[in-house]
Amino acid sequence: MKRIFITGLALLGLMKAYSQAEKAQDSTAYKARKLKIEEINLVSSYYSQDGNNAAVMGGTGSEHLTDISNIIDLNLVKYGSNGIKHNFNVEVGVDHYTSASSDRIDLHANSSASSADTRVYPSLNYVRENQEKGRTIGIGISSSTEYDYQSFGGNISFAQKTKDRNGEFTARFQTYLDQIKMIAPVELRGNPDTESSGSSSRNTFVGSLSYSQVINQNFQLLFQADVVSQQGYLALPFHRVYFADGSVHQEKLPDNRLKIPLAVRGSYFIGDNIIVRGYYRFYTDDWGITSHTANIEVPIKISPFFSVSPFYRYYNQTAAKYFNGYKMHSLPGEFYTSNYDLSKFDSNFVGLGLHIAPVNGLFGVERLTMLEIRYGHYMRSTNLNSDIISINLKFK
Repeated sequence: MKRIFITGLALLGLMKAYSQAEKAQDSTAYKARKLKIEEINLVSSYYSQDGNNAAVMGGTGSEHLTDISNIIDLNLVKYGSNGIKHNFNVEVGVDHYTSASSDRIDLHANSSASSADTRVYPSLNYVRENQEKGRTIGIGISSSTEYDYQSFGGNISFAQKTKDRNGEFTARFQTYLDQIKMIAPVELRGNPDTESSGSSSRNTFVGSLSYSQVINQNFQLLFQADVVSQQGYLALPFHRVYFADGSVHQEKLPDNRLKIPLAVRGSYFIGDNIIVRGYYRFYTDDWGITSHTANIEVPIKISPFFSVSPFYRYYNQTAAKYFNGYKMHSLPGEFYTSNYDLSKFDSNFVGLGLHIAPVNGLFGVERLTMLEIRYGHYMRSTNLNSDIISINLKFK
């Protein structure tokens, strides 16, 4: 846990120097024409999980995993001569994880290269906002790189506010073009039925429509509908499947998948100090999974600069028609998996957030405007449990 605090606080000296340099500048409210830094977010998190249904071992064995994540998010703003607001967002993330199950790709190694990996994922987004017309257009690119996986992404979006500015319609399209390195379990390499060399592609396309509406001064709603289409290699090459006869196979799944999530989100203000935020999502796909998600979070303002936010999420899903557990597949059908992420289960996620935003800044830095700490504990009915703690520092 110590790593998280070092990551966030080590940059305070740089922030303080920047804050002092900016103090002398004019702080009047006119719209600056030049490009300027509007906000910087530094986010660090630590995640740890334990379970005993590792897909690498065919649905049995340790799922112990740890992940340290660090993200810097930079938002820049420029106003054009015509009053158009230009937003540029640059984000760079670096994760380092260790995985006991991935280490079992080679059953004969005490510790292999797959026991740990680092993922780097930068992104760049541009949003053009016409505040007079209430219209926003956005475009962005992203990538994600780790040892056995490479992904490139792109997105475009359009949003239009209603005439009274109480409603907004948003359309968004995203695509991810991935390459998966075909690393098979060691004992299956050389088998003619095993894909164990080169790489395979996986493409994901996401279309999203949403509409948000201010019902009154206390109540806001948002409705969202997505369509997700995936094509290509949708299994993972190092996932084993053990059949009832004791034979071991490489996981096989269809090369296409259609997902449809539908969601509604609401916020209700109770007086000046309490907000109730609710969320519900229904999900279905053509692999046979149906799921329901319900989430509630209640931010409570304790003082003008301090609030707490308890939250709870419940989730359940049916199993994919290709799933069965360890040595429970009887006949080698066309598709099969023992990945418990595709099994029937329900889960609970509960936690608390702390939000601190003093008027005069944090730690003696005037422009360090916010500190948020969140902790959550996750419990899944397949005996998977995890904990995550994150810290967010905002600098304006």
